[in-house]
Amino acid sequence: MIVKIKEHHRRQPAYIYIRQSTLGQVRHHRESTERQYGFRNRAMELGWKPAKIRTLDRDMGLSGSQMTNREDFKTLVADVSMGQVGAVFSLEASRLARSSLDWQRLVELCGLTATLVIDEDGIYDPSDFNDALLLGIKGTIAQAELHYIRARLLGGRINKAQKGELRIPLPVGYCYDESGKIVFDPDQEVQGAVRLVFEYFRKTGSGYGVVSEFNQQGLMFPRRANGGVWDGNLTWGRIYDERVTSILRHPCYAGAYAYGRRCIAKELSRKGEVRTRTRKVPMDKWQVNIKDHHQGYITWEEYLKNREKLENNRTNGKMTMLSGPSREGRCLLQGLLLCSRCGRKISPRYGGEGGKYPTYACLGGRWEGRRSKGCFIIPQNVLDSAVSRRVLEVLQPVQIDIAIQAMLELEARDESVAQQWRMRIERADYEAQLAEKRYQEVDPLNRLVADTLERRWNEVLEKLEELKQQYSEFQKKELRVATAEQKAKVRALAQDFPRVWNAPSTHIKDKKRMLRLLIKDITIERVAEPRQAIVHIRWHGGACEDIVVDVPPTMADRLRYTREFVDKIRTLAQTLFDDQIAEYLNQEGCKSATGKPFTASKVKTIRHCHRILAPERKYPGYLTVKQISVEFEVSKDVIYYLIRRKTIKVHKFPKSRCAWIKCNAETENALREWIRNSPKIQKQRRQRFIENYSVKNEQPL
Repeated sequence: MIVKIKEHHRRQPAYIYIRQSTLGQVRHHRESTERQYGFRNRAMELGWKPAKIRTLDRDMGLSGSQMTNREDFKTLVADVSMGQVGAVFSLEASRLARSSLDWQRLVELCGLTATLVIDEDGIYDPSDFNDALLLGIKGTIAQAELHYIRARLLGGRINKAQKGELRIPLPVGYCYDESGKIVFDPDQEVQGAVRLVFEYFRKTGSGYGVVSEFNQQGLMFPRRANGGVWDGNLTWGRIYDERVTSILRHPCYAGAYAYGRRCIAKELSRKGEVRTRTRKVPMDKWQVNIKDHHQGYITWEEYLKNREKLENNRTNGKMTMLSGPSREGRCLLQGLLLCSRCGRKISPRYGGEGGKYPTYACLGGRWEGRRSKGCFIIPQNVLDSAVSRRVLEVLQPVQIDIAIQAMLELEARDESVAQQWRMRIERADYEAQLAEKRYQEVDPLNRLVADTLERRWNEVLEKLEELKQQYSEFQKKELRVATAEQKAKVRALAQDFPRVWNAPSTHIKDKKRMLRLLIKDITIERVAEPRQAIVHIRWHGGACEDIVVDVPPTMADRLRYTREFVDKIRTLAQTLFDDQIAEYLNQEGCKSATGKPFTASKVKTIRHCHRILAPERKYPGYLTVKQISVEFEVSKDVIYYLIRRKTIKVHKFPKSRCAWIKCNAETENALREWIRNSPKIQKQRRQRFIENYSVKNEQPL
């Protein structure tokens, strides 16, 4: 084999390519790294001088499945393609490349530039057919080996996961016991925080609502580290919307063992490089989904409802039939209305300054990119009043039960929040006792350690005192545990539920939540003539009923004058001017569309909208530009030209916008003299005379 090494090979540098696939292999598999660095001695034994040997080891800890981010491999390929390498040293083919495409390209370039490939088994000349064939087979075997290893590893993981025995990272609120089973976290404060997430989601119906409740109550949420030096360490901090969403979507909280919820997909980047990304897998394609595997915080049915509610809450995805949680807007039926024409949801719109003119609008074909005005727009108060009246009628028989149930829910909610605060203070008290114990056990003469422990003890005590102060203030402001007297008042108020419903202190979000407990959806059917809307209410339980409501005319319809009134203005405009018409209408007691007396400007606006011409005013001894042009048989541009040159004087009258010209002998003589001496006008007149003569006599002049 040494015969294959020629003198021109030794004159070129020898490249030793060193690579480990992961940082863990670099750290723990040091024997493989040492063997790869040992190829430097092998190169010197084969005749290369130390100055001609170059070691490429910047790709340590990088996978060989592709060229991306492997800078030394790119350098190797580039130098080989330019014929600047005598031999390439590598422990085996898989060290150079795990991809057959990269391996075959390198072997082909080595064959074109007469570069040798040397590994632990031998020396190969890619320009020789047999050696090139052998290198190709070794590259294929290396890739097949990677497939077999992955198949064995993944097969074992999936087989263990199908039995529910594969240890996977657990979400906060769960841990493994001594036998490897999934159980609740023994920390009661952690369990309470997780249960509050689901409780607040039932109340608010949105992830942002849960975050808002936690912030208002001053509560923290735990995070437990998985792996590393901080494995099992518990930290507390504020909760965010992304964290709430991940908790609600995690099937582990429903007592299910799921595997394969995410997969790794390969795709091409804009630069043409292959990259991998983690993508979510639909529930029906999960590899393992074992229900009732362990004890859950919620049921599987509630978990599915939570996922559906989160999907309906989305505003940047596909249009859903109904929107999710109740919001702060004034529209009471937000998220419950459907259009009978297009089947889409009817969205609330807030017009005017500060949104003081709310309406329900169906956008119709706008969602599909079509230019459309939508199906209809209905004022908010029309539908809200009708549905509210019907709800009050339905709720009368069960008002007391609803009041008592609401009171019990408030008490349970307050107790859970108070319990969470007490466990938080108990944890801080334990940390204070632990710090005190550490301080008492230290040698008093060792002041370097004693001072540090004393400072930590003081910090923990200050934190404990601060938490107690915050809890005391929270009890004064937030806790709503009802007394016997308050319960009696609530029962009394339940007898007069309409007054409670219409009270200013009743928040609009609470009304919306009550409506969603009773009504599943409402379909609106718009009737043009007469102006009505049919409200199809579908209650929870399957019952349906229809309500007919009158839709008030729009502002444009209210300001629109009747046809008889417009005809009356048209008749008066034949002989009277705007100020005279306004005076006539006011004498008859007529009012404008806004209920005010008529003025000349309002009459003029009506004439302009309905294209009604006003009579021409006449001033004795004066003519308009149009009349002058007709009398002297010239165009109006000629008259305006003479006005600009001040040959003709113009008069303006207060109630007329026209330009009036005083017609006297002096003006007529000056105008006729100017026309007579104008060669352009005389030429135009001669041309018109010739054309008229030819038309009358049917022969040219």
